[in-house]
Amino acid sequence: MQLDPASGWCQGIRHCPSPNFNERPEGEISLLVVHNISLPPAQFATGKVQEFFQNRLDVSEHPYFEGIAHLRVSAHFLIERDGTVTQFVSCRDRAWHAGISSFEGREVCNDFSLGIELEGTDELPFTDAQYAALIDLARQLLLAYPAITHQRICGHSDIAPGRKTDPGPAFDWRRFRSALQNGGHKQ
Repeated sequence: MQLDPASGWCQGIRHCPSPNFNERPEGEISLLVVHNISLPPAQFATGKVQEFFQNRLDVSEHPYFEGIAHLRVSAHFLIERDGTVTQFVSCRDRAWHAGISSFEGREVCNDFSLGIELEGTDELPFTDAQYAALIDLARQLLLAYPAITHQRICGHSDIAPGRKTDPGPAFDWRRFRSALQNGGHKQ
């Protein structure tokens, strides 16, 4: 996996372009947001997250889908349980992943953030393959976007408290942050 800063697309991973983005306002990319998602909830490797981010989810396939069919969302990246990384939106564009959000008093986090979804739930442990892929991806993003520091990596729950809980208590922040710091990147 190799990020091309000029295009904002990573090479060597799957691309699954989403229509759910728009032009990022002028300014820096300075925040990395970690999420989790599974569709249907707690079911993995269904391909439904990809369909959801492309507005192609068939609501007749599962009762849960009826409640989310109207949503138009996407993240920049999805990391599946086996470590497969898919990119939906160029890092140069504004993906619709954070919703109503605020970080350090600044509203509308989509304007200045990148979103990474981990296939999972708040309660189930994430896989070693997911951590390895997340660490590799995050290192590349830190290098390409120097305004993202270790202190500017957070969970969806941190920017939308009370509204969102992901990536949840099962996400091992200590493991993730320690691996990033041991990689020799700035803190």
